[in-house]
Amino acid sequence: MKVFTWFTALLVSLTWNAQPSSQSTILGIFGHIGKSHFYVFEPLLKALAAKGHEVTVISYFPQKKILPNYTDIDLHGSLTSLEPTGGVTFEDITGGSNFGSARMVLDLGAQDCERVYSHPSIIKLIHSEEKFDLVINELFNTDCYLGIADRLKSPHIALSSHALTPWANDRFGNPDNPAYIPNLFLLLSNRMDFFERFQNTLTLLYHKIIYYYISDTKGIPIFKKYLVNSSPLEELKRNTSLILVNSHFSLNQPRPLVPNVIEVGGIHFQQPKNLPMATYNSPAKLSFIQDLDKFISEAKHGVVYFSMGSMIRAETFPEEKRRAFLEAFSELPQRVLWKWEGGELPDQPSNVLTQKWMPQFDVLCHPNIRAYIGHGGLLGTLEAASRGVPMIGIPMFGDQFNNMKSMAETGMGLILQYKDITKNNVRQALRAVLENPSYQENAKRVSRAFNDRPLSPLDTAVYWTEYVIRHRGAPHMRTAAVDMPWYQYLLLDVIAVLSIGACAIFYISYLTLATVYNLILRTTSKTKTQ
Repeated sequence: MKVFTWFTALLVSLTWNAQPSSQSTILGIFGHIGKSHFYVFEPLLKALAAKGHEVTVISYFPQKKILPNYTDIDLHGSLTSLEPTGGVTFEDITGGSNFGSARMVLDLGAQDCERVYSHPSIIKLIHSEEKFDLVINELFNTDCYLGIADRLKSPHIALSSHALTPWANDRFGNPDNPAYIPNLFLLLSNRMDFFERFQNTLTLLYHKIIYYYISDTKGIPIFKKYLVNSSPLEELKRNTSLILVNSHFSLNQPRPLVPNVIEVGGIHFQQPKNLPMATYNSPAKLSFIQDLDKFISEAKHGVVYFSMGSMIRAETFPEEKRRAFLEAFSELPQRVLWKWEGGELPDQPSNVLTQKWMPQFDVLCHPNIRAYIGHGGLLGTLEAASRGVPMIGIPMFGDQFNNMKSMAETGMGLILQYKDITKNNVRQALRAVLENPSYQENAKRVSRAFNDRPLSPLDTAVYWTEYVIRHRGAPHMRTAAVDMPWYQYLLLDVIAVLSIGACAIFYISYLTLATVYNLILRTTSKTKTQ
């Protein structure tokens, strides 16, 4: 009888756990046209659909195959290209500044906003009677999509495909003290000298101000045009229930987080796949089919993987920079895999293979990868950290500077500035990372810390998403700091009263001492006169 009771309880438990706690309707809004931003959280959307939730996704990247419980609202139409920057070159990027990077990102947000709201499918949605239990929205370069959540009367959570931006913290009451929290756009660590703290503080203030004057002032008129009776934007920001951040303290440097700021760094990771057969460019300038796994496995001294991401094409490297890499690679005993989007690579050494696209995470998972040269995008950096692969970072734009500084601070790699790319500097950087065992040891240490979690990043994200649904927006996670005026949050009123009190005490003390001193002088004078 006891065995039967135990078996029945186990069966009920397994049946219960196999089903989602409730089937909810979820709307995901991804108005930015950057592919990598969407792909970070695509696994979350699929996982929610797999658990039985009805997921509707607004994006430029519809699924190629029909998925159960997953509905796409495809934003394609007037766009001729999905390149957010219009196909920039290395020279375009190096001519900019960190201030300009943030401004360009915010200007793109206003353009995205108009495209999304003017799309016929979105106009139809916001005028329908459709209901959603939750709205998921990327917090990046505009808040205009919060108007859709307000129109649908749904709680909303935010997603960040990178570490927190300077303008993201206030709505959660999350500390962003510039004394030790480096700005996302700066090449700074969390241990700064006076001039670095001065720069960090000014940059933080600048970014908060331009976010308001560019994103908000441009975004508000757009969504007010389509949503006449929407709530004030500042109120919608403060009502964000939670944010899932694609970062982790083991790599991105530790900082305090309030309860509704959840780190899910590595959420885009998927189960590593076998490396494919693919067409590669050979040193003889002929295309051939190469078993990638065999190419890596048979490299006696290992393989260096080189990719500068998807935003800037490697073929736009200036001649002297490209030649510096090729000459340095030719002297290596290691083989090199180079993500090269152009046709033939002039003067390609015999130990170098190129391909327009690489299964990057699968490549980095191979045990014979010895080093990774990259631009410092967070996705590749997280992948290298998770697999314990040392890095050489060449930051070019946006958060890449902060990502690479954080990486270098862990000791798992080093930074090579774009302006410093020469054959000698590339060779020295490669020798350091490949021959100094400390880089490999630190990379493995970071990997252990990064992967040591009670739940996977994806399971963590699913749990907290469902938590917000179960608790109807989870208002109990919201700190009082969200509703405080800035002068109260910074204790300026308390400091003012204390300062006035201190001044009053000093003044009274001064008057008292002056009076006593004068009395003593008078008494002394009278004594001398007598």
